[in-house]
Amino acid sequence: MIAPYLLDTWYAAMWSADLPAGALVPRTILDEPLVFWRTSGGEVAVLEDRCPHRFAPLSMGRILGDHLQCGYHGLEFDVNGACVNNPHPNRAVPPGTFARTHPALERHSIVWIWMGDSQPDTSTLPDYGLIDTAPADQVSKRDYLLMAANYELIADNLLDLSHASYLHAGLLGNDAMVDTRTDVERQGNTLWVSRFTPDVPVPQLYDLMFRQDGRNVDIWTRIRWNAPGCLLNDTGACAPNTDRSTGTGLYGIHLLTPETATTTHYHFCAVRQNTVQRDPAADEHIRGQLSELRHRAFEEQDRAMIEAQQRNISRSNGDLRPAPLSVDAGIVRYHRIIDELRLPA
Repeated sequence: MIAPYLLDTWYAAMWSADLPAGALVPRTILDEPLVFWRTSGGEVAVLEDRCPHRFAPLSMGRILGDHLQCGYHGLEFDVNGACVNNPHPNRAVPPGTFARTHPALERHSIVWIWMGDSQPDTSTLPDYGLIDTAPADQVSKRDYLLMAANYELIADNLLDLSHASYLHAGLLGNDAMVDTRTDVERQGNTLWVSRFTPDVPVPQLYDLMFRQDGRNVDIWTRIRWNAPGCLLNDTGACAPNTDRSTGTGLYGIHLLTPETATTTHYHFCAVRQNTVQRDPAADEHIRGQLSELRHRAFEEQDRAMIEAQQRNISRSNGDLRPAPLSVDAGIVRYHRIIDELRLPA
């Protein structure tokens, strides 16, 4: 059984750079087809991607100043979804000729959309201010995947810090990291899941970021979750028995937005922290290698496993129930928060 979507919350629709001026960008969110564009002032506008006349996609039309014109019969709609021009004889606009709209804004180089009917609450937007303040050369490509899986499966994977020893063996984890305690902390509707593993063989990605000498390290991971699918992973390595400020790591930004019950818009990027000082050419080489390793971990390993999980779940007609392990403590807690948020106010 597919659980209902959370509506009165913010979802990441796309990176700001993926909505250039003059473009109509279609995107389905929570099973609702939408079209995004920018007004003459550069602000984001969003309408249902369906003309009320004969249901043609408005994304196949064109932008006329602050209006969107349907490409089928030329009806024009303003940013509030009202039909403001019928170019055909008598010019009458039939009652009910409007397109549903949603509030949207930009913050941290992300276009956010509020999918519910209640008044949008900007105080609930997750904080990704580190994207704004980090030097540009320390921020990876703002990337995107459309994954064939429910967004909660992807969140389960990100909050399960134990799977790196198996699915990403050698790259992000190893056998020495398996027997590590998982700690969970909740403040309001924000959840943190943490693991600290002292004096272990260094996995490839951490060695690349840190000393590149293959010697043992302490590894920390602390991932923040905000409903419904906004995560920030703080992870890195330092020399054994030293303060983490002497090490280096990265912040992984993961934004999960349901397209449908079984497909997810997955936006991600990384910000390096406490970069070990090297010459610019060497540092740029490391940055490229990090992107390649992250691509292998997330796009090849995680994606293949999660999409295979979704196929198994879809075949089951909703009859499957997971058998939780102790390492699933964070997953259990965030599902509890989502269930609480689904209850009527």
